[in-house]
Amino acid sequence: MQAFVLGRYGKKLAWPLADVPTPELRDDEVLVQVHAAGVNLLDSKIRDGEFKLILPYRLPLILGHDVAGVVVKVGPRVRQFKLGDEVYARADDFRIGTFAEFVPVKEASLALKPKGLTMEAAASIPLVALTAWQALIEKARLKKGQKVFIQAGSGGVGTFAIQLAKHLGATVATTTSTTNVALVKSLGADVVIDYKTQDFEDVLRDYDVVLNSQDNKTLEKSLRVLKRGGKLISISGPPDPEFGKDIGAPGFVKLVMRLLSSGIRRRAKSRGVGFSFLFMKPNGSQLREITRLFDAGGIRPVMDRVFPFESTNEALAYVEAGRAKGKVVIKIK
Repeated sequence: MQAFVLGRYGKKLAWPLADVPTPELRDDEVLVQVHAAGVNLLDSKIRDGEFKLILPYRLPLILGHDVAGVVVKVGPRVRQFKLGDEVYARADDFRIGTFAEFVPVKEASLALKPKGLTMEAAASIPLVALTAWQALIEKARLKKGQKVFIQAGSGGVGTFAIQLAKHLGATVATTTSTTNVALVKSLGADVVIDYKTQDFEDVLRDYDVVLNSQDNKTLEKSLRVLKRGGKLISISGPPDPEFGKDIGAPGFVKLVMRLLSSGIRRRAKSRGVGFSFLFMKPNGSQLREITRLFDAGGIRPVMDRVFPFESTNEALAYVEAGRAKGKVVIKIK
């Protein structure tokens, strides 16, 4: 099969299209023929070597976390899927590789594709939707009537998280640039802050939840817009000790995480606020719940551009530039 193969870590490193063997299938996996793959900043961070402590991949490596495609082979223990099923998923850690013609996915991580969506639209969903679901529903336990601040509302996670929070009955504030104000309002944002002309710390008060996706400066400011008992959930770091425990990290890695997050955890505690780091996990059952939202028409995908397979490097560079409205997708078949 053809795939984009990362031979070594390196910032802004382009990688070549190469012929590689089709992956061997494990008993609890299905082999998906990739029709489309979503592009995420996580791919560039792994390429740059930023996650070597958390995700010690062996090189060479095929990147790519989001997939939509067709089942072409099933392992002997698979019961829920059959040949020809149209499916989508966030590929499993240490089994990623959706920038390729085929990828294996655990049955437990897979779901049938929403019926009304194209393969490209479906491929834009899993990672960002599961991130928002696990942040707002699992960790924050967001309830009707609460107030949530979702940063970067026009980005991949933001466009889904705004819609999910509104579905849950929350009041939603977000940040975006002037050109994207209409977009985030159309998704349901109640309070829109143009970060080029306003500081969210001057506008927001007594929020129940903040979903942080920005830098450390923004993380610190986020503490100050929360009420006592509020929750600050960060998907951009720093990783906390609970995360180290969840992934079974070695002792020295847990120590590093404890040190990296000690400052923000201490300041959060002093303000009576909870802090947690989220690195989303593949989850087929949650993805099936998300599918129901799309099938019911309550939530829609937001896509910026679709690139051809041979332009995968260009697609990742476009995502890294930070100007995409919603998701960027690669069309493979």
